[in-house]
Amino acid sequence: MIEEHLGRNPKQIGNIIRNARRQRGWSQMLLAEKTGLRQETISLIETGNPATKLDTILSVLAALDLELRIAPRSKGQPVAIEELF
Repeated sequence: MIEEHLGRNPKQIGNIIRNARRQRGWSQMLLAEKTGLRQETISLIETGNPATKLDTILSVLAALDLELRIAPRSKGQPVAIEELF
């Protein structure tokens, strides 16, 4: 089971996607095949490429059985995903 994580910028979102992929034991190539994207695109997403299109992110999230939720911004300082691992 994957916990909820806060992603406020492309790098944090990329780290969330990378960790979800790894938790499933998937390679970047397998995720690319499931989404119809290139492995290089998955790599760019996971490294926080800010030019990634929203529909591409949504396709990757769907393949990982994840969804995007919009909520009011929390008041506390976000914990960087890197600090959790």
